Amino acid sequence: MREILLVRFGEVYLKGLNRPLFMRALVDRVRHAAEPFGGHVWLKDSRIYVSDMNDTQACARRVAQVFGIHSVSIAKEMEKADFEAVCQAAIEMMADKSGSFKVRASRSDKKYPYDSPQINEIVGGRVLEANPNLHVDVKNPDYTLVVEIREKATLHIGRIEGAGGMPMGTAGKACLLLSGGIDSPVAGYMIARRGVRLMAVHFHSFPYTSERARDKVIELARILSTYCGKIDLFIVPFTEMQMKIHQHCPEEMTTLIMRRQMMRIAERLALRERAQALVTGESLGQVASQTMEAIASTDDVATLSIFRPLIGFDKIDIINYAEKIGTYETSSLPYEDCCTVFTPKHPLTRPKLEDVREGESRLGEEMETMLQACVDGAEKVIVEDGVLVKGPKPEGEAEG
Repeated sequence: MREILLVRFGEVYLKGLNRPLFMRALVDRVRHAAEPFGGHVWLKDSRIYVSDMNDTQACARRVAQVFGIHSVSIAKEMEKADFEAVCQAAIEMMADKSGSFKVRASRSDKKYPYDSPQINEIVGGRVLEANPNLHVDVKNPDYTLVVEIREKATLHIGRIEGAGGMPMGTAGKACLLLSGGIDSPVAGYMIARRGVRLMAVHFHSFPYTSERARDKVIELARILSTYCGKIDLFIVPFTEMQMKIHQHCPEEMTTLIMRRQMMRIAERLALRERAQALVTGESLGQVASQTMEAIASTDDVATLSIFRPLIGFDKIDIINYAEKIGTYETSSLPYEDCCTVFTPKHPLTRPKLEDVREGESRLGEEMETMLQACVDGAEKVIVEDGVLVKGPKPEGEAEG
């Protein structure tokens, strides 16, 4: 008898002739997740299995974070021919339990000497004899002991919910505009969950935004990378551009014009890195720059598709997601990003595109030079699987 993980996948089942492509990507990601725990991974009978782990619980939690996984169960596996061993394993697994339970058996081997109802009855009876603290409830049990008879016999209780979605890297690459706020990390997670590989761009206006604000964004990227794998984060020096906008453009338009420059810079970096789309954390109507008219003025400067996974979300929905994926606490740190610098007192909420273009034209021919300087001056930080691979250490962290 040995301990294994039963790993179930969901949406990949719906794929047709290209399903093998998605399955290879998914198995590779599970193998990568299990590697630090010494796990051996294989695919058989529409299941992914993991064995030989040095920390079963930690490995199960990590595998459950892989995009494309529906659920994970920690199971006992043994030879199916020894039915007494199956019963004994069930007794041991339920020994510390109290309350109600049921047994749910399934068998793909139709030549097995017991059918599913018989397995339910025999195994359930043996468990009841051994543990007087349990009673049977087939409708609403506290515990469901699952017995599966396939090539071997496996038993498990409960499951860890998986991340769902599609295997990472099966839907192309996109560039996330990553601020220090709550919304954009959630948007990145949600688009990555659909199989998209991420790069990220952050705009830093030192000294108006502090080094701690930069470190905060690196930490957000690091957290995201625990789900998304490798992320190249480009930190763009935005101070000169922002100062010019503040000095030359109409005050009520400065936020809109700033966001147009961000889109231009992000798109240039995205194209350089062979990304196929841009991703933002905008939610319709949340702030003045996220009305339909304001969003249209931003889209005006981009040629790549712009994905906005949160466009119809309430703020409380976004916060709940941020708490779930572990970014909320970091996003809530009081270090401002460049979007809060030189904020106009009365920003336009229903801008006319021709007016925004005219206001932006006041930057003159110098705008192109500044845009390229932002692209050329971007600092590259690399995070992967929750580890800072390349980039500055957070403020206060000792040199290794």
